[in-house]
Amino acid sequence: MLSRRNFLHTSLILTGHLITNRTFSGGQQKVMTVRGTLPGRKMGYSLIHEHILVDFTGATNYNPLRWKREDVIRKVIPFLQKLKRSGCETLVDCTPAYLGRDVLLLQELSERTGLSLITNTGYYGGSDNKFLPQHAFLETDRQLADRWTKEAKEGIDDTQIRPGFIKISVNNDSLSDISKKLIRAAGYCHLETGLVIASHTGPAVAAFEEIEILKQLHVSPHAFIWVHAQIENDWNKYITAAKEGAWISLDGLNEINVDEYVKMISFMKTKKLLHQVLVSHDAGWYDPEKPDGGVFRSYTTLFEKLIPSLKQSGFSSKEIDLLVRINPRNAFELRVRKI
Repeated sequence: MLSRRNFLHTSLILTGHLITNRTFSGGQQKVMTVRGTLPGRKMGYSLIHEHILVDFTGATNYNPLRWKREDVIRKVIPFLQKLKRSGCETLVDCTPAYLGRDVLLLQELSERTGLSLITNTGYYGGSDNKFLPQHAFLETDRQLADRWTKEAKEGIDDTQIRPGFIKISVNNDSLSDISKKLIRAAGYCHLETGLVIASHTGPAVAAFEEIEILKQLHVSPHAFIWVHAQIENDWNKYITAAKEGAWISLDGLNEINVDEYVKMISFMKTKKLLHQVLVSHDAGWYDPEKPDGGVFRSYTTLFEKLIPSLKQSGFSSKEIDLLVRINPRNAFELRVRKI
């Protein structure tokens, strides 16, 4: 009988995407947190798409002085402590540069709560490019990749804190020129760093264009997380992308859509593709524009409602473990994934 690791490795060979550099490491590879490297096996239960702070002012007026770290910490710590008590060990913060990424804030929150927090490099090209700095339009894809690679190798914003993944965003229909440049830059950066690419995408048309661009760079789709895939209504598109090797990120979980998430995840289980599914809330969102940061959404629906609902629907403990522990580890461990 094949071991689980060999089964997954064989599945990727059959789909035509043999990945180099010990693709499934059995926990020997590392992830990068704001407090340094961590063995992938120690990630534990993980939320792969959440936010601490997001500032919507846009790149033109962006200024980290718009918030005080101590105010954010006071507001956010109770939510992170509750999450830790729920059994979560790692939270991936998906707020990119020029949208509120504050790596010193994340580091302090990690130290105070004991949660592993993971930050990112990359640029957000959605929302009519409001959050792109001017140089993103002027520089080439390789120049942008060099910026992001430098953060990965040397640290972010004159710190020694390094990103654990690449976060980009593209327009949600056929890709614009700037979106194509961002995904190419992400591909080049991945080849240099082994950081997985999480792209705010939504509908399938853009996702498949991104996958094709990465394949042209000889980057395996296994290096690509299709962020906000739940927006795509045709779940058969999940099958196609997952068989290519892409991660299907269902990351808009909240208290009122738990039943829908059970259906989506069950669908992937019936197609024997549960090993390519990631789940999270896209919650949090301290907004410095609003009094006391506005309404902050909890991170615990997955633990308090989704997991019990999945168990009631016949999911085993091993399948829950695959979704919430093993898949995040396999997605975020640092390794170059080439075709």
